[in-house]
Amino acid sequence: MIRTRLAAMSFLEFAVWGSYLISLGNFLSNIGLEKDIYWFYTVQGIVSILMPAIIGIVADKWIQAQRMLSICHLIAALSMGAAGWYSLAHASHVEFGPLFVLYTVSVAFYMPTIGLSNSVAYSALNKAGLDTIKSFPPIRVLGTIGFIVAELMVNFIHIQGVSMQFTCYQLFLSAAFSLVMAAYALTMPECEINKNKSVGGLAEALGIKAFSLFKDSRMAIFFIFSFLLGVSLQITNSYGTPFISSFRQVAEFADSWVSKNATALISLSQMSETLCILLIPFCLKKFGIKKVMLMSMFAWVFRFGFFGLGNPEGGVALFVASMIVYGIAFDFFNVSGSLYVDAQTDSSMRSSAQGLFMLMTNGLGATAGTLAAGFVVNHFVYSHENPMEQITGWKISWYCFAGFALVVAIAFWLIFKEDNKKKVSNNKPEDYYQEGDPGGMVVENGEV
Repeated sequence: MIRTRLAAMSFLEFAVWGSYLISLGNFLSNIGLEKDIYWFYTVQGIVSILMPAIIGIVADKWIQAQRMLSICHLIAALSMGAAGWYSLAHASHVEFGPLFVLYTVSVAFYMPTIGLSNSVAYSALNKAGLDTIKSFPPIRVLGTIGFIVAELMVNFIHIQGVSMQFTCYQLFLSAAFSLVMAAYALTMPECEINKNKSVGGLAEALGIKAFSLFKDSRMAIFFIFSFLLGVSLQITNSYGTPFISSFRQVAEFADSWVSKNATALISLSQMSETLCILLIPFCLKKFGIKKVMLMSMFAWVFRFGFFGLGNPEGGVALFVASMIVYGIAFDFFNVSGSLYVDAQTDSSMRSSAQGLFMLMTNGLGATAGTLAAGFVVNHFVYSHENPMEQITGWKISWYCFAGFALVVAIAFWLIFKEDNKKKVSNNKPEDYYQEGDPGGMVVENGEV
């Protein structure tokens, strides 16, 4: 019974995110804010640097995790709903400032809920006397399903369409899922708080203490490359749907299914994650961390390259190939990197080291990448009015991103030296889940 309830919680948790993360770029393009898309995705990385750590400390010391989860979702729902209302009320002229502020508040309180929902699940499973290693993975997979279901809802009821009345409703959909989640979280078993127990502070939660690991040249190289690869993480989330949808402006592709259903097509990326993540234990055992990380890096090259080569008619297979390799690109890096950090660090610094890995990838790396991508796309795409010139600009942009990923992959191949004395195995499953990852996995002794 408790596993079913937790699975429903996981479904709702990621349905909130799936309602807008992939389709937001289309919404912003439709309301004339296409040149500001990168800011809406950049702020997600910025708030991820601080907010999860701060909210996590509050949940550890003062407010039970399930109640904190409810509070955060309530604030996120009200803010996202207000963003939708503002967009609908000012359909003829939506200004960047008010919409961005409301969106930022919502995202700032949503991002910590990913970790909080995990804490609630682990606590409930432990109270029920269930093995988290066996029980949590199926629960977490429902989160991926929730993300995909929300994506497809946005696509097939035409929330991502051209009409302003439809485009802003994806914000209302996200707000609705958050409101349900805010109420549902209060039905979860109570979590413990540690008022009389020493809990790590903000420096530990952010991984700042782990910066001492930079004294080890091998770990320093690893974290630098984590930052460089983190640059790629949010680029296709930001610009994938605007790019594919832009083909509707070209007569040759205007009536194609692909150009009209960009979000549905990109949902294949999340489906790929659920399958590719199962390959990680085998690949780590067979090839080692360096080769697995290289698989991820070269997968990013193909992810971007296939976008540049594809089109909604004869090039659909290339788009599909890009969605398939995304599972390797995202999960092989995030999950395997987390495992490597866990294996290479002392237990006294393990949590801080994971915080540092998150900071370098989903925080600093993703923020820098989205900002840079915004400048590239604005220069090559949105500086032109002619649709064909914009399509050409998109292709140049994707090739630029692919070239960057290729340089990073080759440099990693030449510079990084794997320490064969420490193997990535026998780790705690709780350490493997990466915030912001719509997949989720548990590994023990090389098995899922």
